[in-house]
Amino acid sequence: MPIHRPRPATGLQRLLKVLSALLLVSAALWSGAAQAAYPERPIQVVISFPPAGATDILARAIAQKLTETLGQPVLVEHRPGAGGNIGLSAAAKAAPDGYTLYFAAVTNAAIAAAAYSPKPAHLIRDFVPVAGVGTVPHMLVVPSSLPVTNVAQLISYFKASPGKYNFASQGAGTLSHLESEVFKATAGLDLVHVPYKGSSQALPDLMAGTSQMMFDSIPASMPHVKSGRLRVLAVASGKRVSSLPDVPTVDESGLKGFEANNLFGLTAPKGTPPAVIATLAKAVQNVLASPELRQRMVEQGVELNYTPPEEFGQMIEQEFRTWGKAVEAAKIKLD
Repeated sequence: MPIHRPRPATGLQRLLKVLSALLLVSAALWSGAAQAAYPERPIQVVISFPPAGATDILARAIAQKLTETLGQPVLVEHRPGAGGNIGLSAAAKAAPDGYTLYFAAVTNAAIAAAAYSPKPAHLIRDFVPVAGVGTVPHMLVVPSSLPVTNVAQLISYFKASPGKYNFASQGAGTLSHLESEVFKATAGLDLVHVPYKGSSQALPDLMAGTSQMMFDSIPASMPHVKSGRLRVLAVASGKRVSSLPDVPTVDESGLKGFEANNLFGLTAPKGTPPAVIATLAKAVQNVLASPELRQRMVEQGVELNYTPPEEFGQMIEQEFRTWGKAVEAAKIKLD
């Protein structure tokens, strides 16, 4: 049987092979250089709430430190409304290149996902975790003019006039809203919900006595507690907050099992390169190690804690399961 030997490559074929190899090497080098150079321009961080609330305070503090660490401006953009869905949707539509990020109030996002009809954007489906940054406990505050000094007195006050009083919230479908609904149901109260677009809009009416109670973030309400215009009755977290050691939890105040912590972290649109995620995660870890930042946040009731991407993703999924069940139990449906 004759042996068929392969024909030697022609000069043109050898040239094409060399050019192809050079192109592959060039593409790899270009890709590596592009990733190594990240970031080359300003980064935008979208949040779903207006200025002066906990999300804004925490996002700006971290963005300022990230600017120093990454060598590029990190800018915060507010897109409030619809229980956080407006900001979530805006960030989800951005190019997955690491230059638009979403600073997630995870617990709020979990509640909104369960309370609203399905929306175009979803924190788990459309984003990848970058890093968890910590929790911001909420506290139960009332106008200083209200004649109560603890949770038991507040419940008695409301029960004396069913349907007469109302509670403010950061918006329909937010943690601030659902906490109050759970509080109301557990205590057997008849209260009217008055939603606002964030703490900054709700607090003036609360201080004026137009609303009689609110579950709000510690950073947003604390200045008004210190000024004497608001009174804090309890914290919603599972344990007492280090910055308010003398303030009991709601559970300690008689409503057993009541617990709510607002989880925060940085996410990026799905498809963002893993190398970019790694760069951002390392930068966040460095930022959260800053003693100055940690001290400043502790004074405002913020519990900073770095969580790497994979673990943060698991925490997000757990929050969605937990609050999905809570929304269902409270029979809350918003649209």
